[in-house]
Parts: sequence; structure tokens; C-alpha cells
Amino acid sequence: MAGEVLFMKKLKKIISQPVDIKAVLESRNSLDGTLSNLQTSLSGLTEHDVKERLANFGRNDVVYDKAPSAFLQLLLAFKNPFIFVLLALAGVSFFTDYLIPLRHGEETSLSGLFIIVVMVLLSGLLSFWQEYRSNKAAQALKSMISTTATVLRRSHRDISTEQLEVPIKEVVPGDIILLSAGDMVPADVRLIESRDLFISQAVLTGESIPVEKSDTVNMNGTVAADKPVSANPLDAENICFMGTNIVSGNAKAVVVATGSDTYFGSLAKSIVGTRSQTAFDRGVNSVSHLLIRFMLILVPVVLLINGFTKGDWGDAALFALAVAVGLTPEMLPMIVSANLAKGAMAMARRKVVVKRLSAIQNFGSMDVLCTDKTGTLTQDKIILEHYTDINGNNDNEVLQLAWLNSSYQSGMKNLMDKAIVRFAQEPENSAVINNGGYRKIDELPFDFVRRRLSVVLRDDKQRHVLICKGAVEEMLSISSCVYEQGKHLTLNAARREQLLALAESYNKEGFRVLAIGKKYIPEGEQKAQYAVADETELTLYGFLTFLDPPKDSAAQAIAALSENGVAVKVLTGDNAIVTRKICHEVGIEAGQPLLGNEIEALSDEALKPLLERHTVFAKLTPLQKSRIIRLLQENGHTVGFLGDGINDAPALRDADVGISVDTATDIAKESADIILLEKSLMVLEEGVIKGRETFGNIIKYLNMTASSNFGNVFSVLFASAFLPFLPMLAIQLLIQNLLYDFSQLSLPWDKMDEEFLRKPRKWDVSNISRFMLFIGPISSIFDISTFALMWFVFHANAPEVQNLFHSGWFVEGLLSQTLVVHMLRTRKIPFVQSTAALPVLLMTVLIMAIGIYIPFSPISGWIGLTPLPWQYFPWLVLTLGCYCVVTQTVKRWYIRRFGQWF
Repeated sequence: MAGEVLFMKKLKKIISQPVDIKAVLESRNSLDGTLSNLQTSLSGLTEHDVKERLANFGRNDVVYDKAPSAFLQLLLAFKNPFIFVLLALAGVSFFTDYLIPLRHGEETSLSGLFIIVVMVLLSGLLSFWQEYRSNKAAQALKSMISTTATVLRRSHRDISTEQLEVPIKEVVPGDIILLSAGDMVPADVRLIESRDLFISQAVLTGESIPVEKSDTVNMNGTVAADKPVSANPLDAENICFMGTNIVSGNAKAVVVATGSDTYFGSLAKSIVGTRSQTAFDRGVNSVSHLLIRFMLILVPVVLLINGFTKGDWGDAALFALAVAVGLTPEMLPMIVSANLAKGAMAMARRKVVVKRLSAIQNFGSMDVLCTDKTGTLTQDKIILEHYTDINGNNDNEVLQLAWLNSSYQSGMKNLMDKAIVRFAQEPENSAVINNGGYRKIDELPFDFVRRRLSVVLRDDKQRHVLICKGAVEEMLSISSCVYEQGKHLTLNAARREQLLALAESYNKEGFRVLAIGKKYIPEGEQKAQYAVADETELTLYGFLTFLDPPKDSAAQAIAALSENGVAVKVLTGDNAIVTRKICHEVGIEAGQPLLGNEIEALSDEALKPLLERHTVFAKLTPLQKSRIIRLLQENGHTVGFLGDGINDAPALRDADVGISVDTATDIAKESADIILLEKSLMVLEEGVIKGRETFGNIIKYLNMTASSNFGNVFSVLFASAFLPFLPMLAIQLLIQNLLYDFSQLSLPWDKMDEEFLRKPRKWDVSNISRFMLFIGPISSIFDISTFALMWFVFHANAPEVQNLFHSGWFVEGLLSQTLVVHMLRTRKIPFVQSTAALPVLLMTVLIMAIGIYIPFSPISGWIGLTPLPWQYFPWLVLTLGCYCVVTQTVKRWYIRRFGQWF
């Protein structure tokens, strides 16, 4: 919501200023003038014209839709609070290690600066590589989703016009396009013809109420008298803007501007970069700020203790600097990017397109999935089962009327229209269908308020006949008669109840039911264009029933989601009876459905508790679906929405994670964060699990790194207060931290316990803070035991032998940090009940081996270490073993006490 507010503030500021937009300039021009300016005609462009215009105007892309350049991505990879901290520390190190000693003629060292720079480069470059790969993969995945526009084009100038489906990116100025319900407007267009055209301009204005558009300027350029000129370009009634979508009606239009020349494109130039932070981004930043606050408190304490006790403020400053670096989880950006990219690629292998990487984590934290019914829970191929008269007997005249209504409509044919046409084309039924010289006069397109569609035809007797089909209740409300055995009978209360009972009986059997009727227009009332007001006094002829069976995978997917803590709620525009039937078949306990008219009468506060108790919401409008999503979020839920229709677009945008399918309408696919390319709903469970696994590995790194680093600081504070020398040199602490960070690079490939994956997971900064405070000091206990071991057993208790002390703690500290990863990564007993993935095991062994080798290596003298006696290593094994036992014991207590681990 914050992003939308920012978007709208900038948008209103831009709209309030004069704009020079091609579409607006053409809105007051005559149609002939517009066509002349664009060098096009009503029959469309030729292929040669299109090639030339693509070369001149470029592809129909908006500027911010492209991924940043590789160089910009590289720079952004270093835009992270921990990177900034490290860079600041590098500056301090350069000043204290090099400039000051150089000024006093003392020995200089750039080793600390070198290690910090290595950390910065390692973190930034790995983050860049992951982000670059992610963007490349996202672009490749998005190319699998085709969004097209219907255009009129010709191969050559003397060839007749053809309707073609072309990618939106290939639409050029001068193209003649056809628009119908469910389409996205692919460019700024000037209407040529329109019929009951309603446009949603929410993407530009934030207003959810559709606005009517029409070709208000005549061919000669005169403007209708009742159409005043407005200063707001969005009020131009004969212009439709790129990015808006058709709610109902149909139109023919000429493309005036594409890409960055469109109104939407001009806004994108000004608004680019204002995208709001997601819940995932806010969670990462909150953890970052928590750790930085700890660092700002503890580092000065380390500096003061060492400065006062040792008397050498220069060494104290260097050591405090190293502690600050040690507290910084500089691998966090890379770990986050690697986890998200890995999750996206894993889902891609299951033909799931992730349009927004952070949606993966939202998928995992989702605890309520709201879903449409038709085409999502049910199959996307509906079958016409019955075409009955008012008594329930199949009637060929009802089939004839249904075929005329569906075949002559020019708008977007829904699944039921396609089922009617397909049924009528079957050989055994084609003899029943009689075109009878019908000619189309007009059409009243479907919308989600009337819930019906009418066509007006002229028959061979020159009569105008209005044929209407729609939802049963809505059809009964505009009918005055019924047709029975050649007679027109008055639709009285008894017959109305009989018809409702018949429809309900079909619903209970799982059929969707439409009613169909017609009326003849008296000769004196015939006209070229009809309105919704003409849909009255119809004669009802019968019913059409459709079998919409559930998807084979629906029941299994819903059961799997339930087992994983995700509640499923059904939000549909269909009636309650057939919805309950489908819910029963797929294993959803429907209970008492809450209907749209009941919801409309309730305030938000009254509705919120009802949303928790009800599972099925029927006869909803698109805005009611969106309202339910919003109120569930206000109730504290992370809400996903699965839908594929134009009426689902608002809910898909408002949900925390919008999920659609490749066969969805353009606006639904554009509104979604995740798109399923295969029909099986089982990928929903896999997406949820992958989202939780991704989130779990990120939290795992944060908890382990924060607690380990926090424990080291306690050890440092203790040692600094009692030792006559620094417990470890700054260079040693930096190398230890660098090696530990390397060991964490394999975490994105680790597994998560099944118990963790069974519940929705959200950011919990308080638990990370608590985890750090309770688990971190455990390592301090064994660090202190190592101090005692080196002091009393190996007599490293004077400045002359501090190298031996440093070597002992260096090895123990690194090995315990690295090994404890396996203790903390799971709530189970490590290596017995839960074993890390092979990359994690190999990296652990490698880093531990390097840590043991360094004191014996040629560089040991350079960094102030010395070889350890062999007697040290049995003590080391005992220390590490006790550390693991104590950590496991505290872990079990922590889980019992707080009820969670990560």
C-alpha cells in the first residue's frame, strides 16, 4: 500500500501539470485527421509498414519494465547497510593502520584493510552474480508468458485485412486493434467504434470504479454537445490509455502512441524507482538495523575496556574495529539473493514463473489462500450438458437461441459460450442449428453487475429479436412471460418458484445454470443501438446447464495445503449451491456461504470476524473479492489469491502473493506475482514448501551468525578485562571471520526440517534478538574454558607467549563457530535425526581443516600465530564435544520455553 500511495502522489502531481501526450492531442481531432496523421487506414497496416515503424518507434516497451544494466546491478549489489559499515571500518583501518604510523615513522600495515576489502568485494560480487542470474532467469521465464493484442493487418496493400494475434511488444502506431472484455489496452489508442465500453483506469488513477469510454468525436471532427472538454487527459472519452483494462464491452481503435510515448510510459519515467518495499524487504532491513544497533553498543564497550586495561589505545581501536567487522553479517545480501534465486529456479523447473523474487518468501508465509472457483478449482473446459425448456426437457429451440447468443457476440467468449458453440458444431447437433438469415444489429456485452449478455438480431422477416442469457435470478428479474408448448404464459409467483426450484436441483447436482429468453422489438421501437433499459419484458424459454468438474489435482492440493497450515477460502461470483457442491468434491468444508449482498450490508469491523468463521463467499463482485482480501490482511493474515479472470484482477493485485495461470486473461496475468504454466494445483504445495525452505535458510544464517558473533563479543569482553594482552590480534579476528563467512556460502543449498516446513513462517525480529541473547553466550563458556586451558595448562600467560594463546583461541573459536552451525541449523539431534546437505558438510570440513592448518602454515608468523603442541588437540576435541552437548541441551530447553526455534 505504501508504494501505491507514493505512486499516486507522484501521479497526481504529474497530472496537475500540462502534458504533451500524443493521444490527448488526437482526442479532439477528427477520425479522418487522426488516421491521416498516423498514415494508416481502417483496414490496418501492411507487414512492411509494421517493420518500418518498429525500426522508427522501437518496441512497445515501458522503460521501467526492463532489468537494470549489469553495471547498475553491480553498483546496487553494494547498496546494503552492512556494506556501508564495512566500508566505514575500512576507512578507519586505513587511517589507524597506515596514515598515523606513516606520519610517526612507525611500521605500517594494510593487512586489516585488505581483509575488510576482500569481505566487501566477496559479499558485493557474490550478491551481484546472484542478482544478475536471477534477473536473467526472470526475463527468460517471463518470455514464456505471452500477452497479445488483436490487430488488423495485411500482407500487402492489395490483400484483404486479417485479424492477427501479435505480441503486445510488436504493436506500432497506426495499428488498428480490436478490444473486448478481459483485454489489456496495449498502447494509447483513439477509439473508432465502441459498444458499452467500460475501462478500469485503476493503474493510473487508483479509482476502482470503471469509466465509460466512447467514440465521442465524429468523423468530421465535431464534438458531441453533451461532452465538455476536460483539462484532465484521463477524462478524454475517446482515448484509452496503455495499461488500463477492458471491464466490459468491445471496441475498435487506432494506436496513437506506444512505449515511452504513451501516457503510462511518460509516468513511468518519473515514477521509476519508487516501488515500495515488500514485507520481505522490511523484514531483512529490520534484522539489519537490529544487528547494527547491537554493534554500536558493544564495540565502544570493547574499545573502552581494552584501552583502559592495556593502555594502548591504538591497538584497542584496531581490535574494536575487528570486533565490529566480526559482528557484521556481510554475507546477508548474498545469502538472501542466492536463496531467492535458487527458489525461483527450482519453481521454474516445475513450470512456475516467479515474476517477483520476494514473492517466494510471501508464498512460504501465506496462511490463507483465497481462490476463485471456475478455472482454478475446476477444469478450464466446461461441457454443455442440458438445454431444457421450463419443465426440464431438452429443447432444440433453447439450443438454437443459445447458439445465436453465443456465436453472434463479439466480446470475449467465456468458457460457457465456447461450450455452447463447440456443442452446436458437433455433427449430431449441427442439423438443429439454423442461421435463418439472421444479421446482427447490436450487442449488450456482459458485465459483472447485470450478469447477463444480449444480442439483437434481425431475422429473415426483418424483425428485431433480442436474445438474452445470464444468471437465473437476474434473468427472472427482467422476464414477464415463460414459453411452454407454443404458449406465452405469465411469469407469476408460482412459476417463478418452480423455475428457481428446477435451477436449484441442477445446482445441487453440480451443474452451473444459465437461463435464456428473448423478445421481439415492436417495429416502431426498432433502432440501430440498444441499451440495457431494453432488457425488459422478456419471455423465458428455458435453461442451459454446464458441467464444470473439479480439477483432478484440486482435492489433493487442498488437503496438502491444509496439512501445511494454509487455510483455503473460496471467493466466487457463482451461486452458493453449485459452489458448495464443488467444495464438497474437492474436500473443502463449505459450511454456510456468505453472499455478496450480505457482505455489502456489513461494515468492515462487522465483517472481519465473519471472514474468520466462513470458508465460502459466493455471488461476489470483483470489488467485494478485493475487500475480503484486504480485511483478511488487516486481521493479521498473509493472504494469497489464485484466480484467472478479469474479475480476479483487483484481488490478485491486493493479495500478498497473487497467483494466476498461463491461460488467464491478460490483466490477470499482469496482476499476478506467480504464474502456473501447468494445470496441476499440486505445484501450490511445492511453492509453499519452497518459500518456507528459502525463508528458513535465510533465518538460519541470521540466527547462527548473530548468536555466534554475539558470543564472541562476550568472550572478548571477558578476556579483555583479565588478560595482560589482547585475546586475539585484529588481523587474526578478521581472518577468522572471513573463513567463517566462507563456510556459510553453502547454506542456500541446505535442507530444512519437515517440522519447520509444516507451518507458515513470518519475520520475527524479537525471536532473532532472543535467540542471540540466549544462545550466543554458550560459546563464551567454552571460549573462557579455552582461555583457562591456554593460561594454566599450556602456560601461555605472558605477553612473550601470547602467540600460543592466540593460536589456541583462533583454532577453537573458528572450529566451534563452524561446527555449531550443525547444532543450530535444526531443532533435532544433528547427525542423528537431521544431517545437513552435502555442500554444507563439505564446506564445514574444508574450513575446519584450513583453520587447523593456518598456525602451522608459512603465513602463521606474519599474522602472529604459532604451531600448537599435539597435546592441545585432545583438549580441543573435548571442548568441542562438550560445546555440542551443552548447545543441544539449551536448545531443547529453549524450544520448550518459547515454543519455537527459528
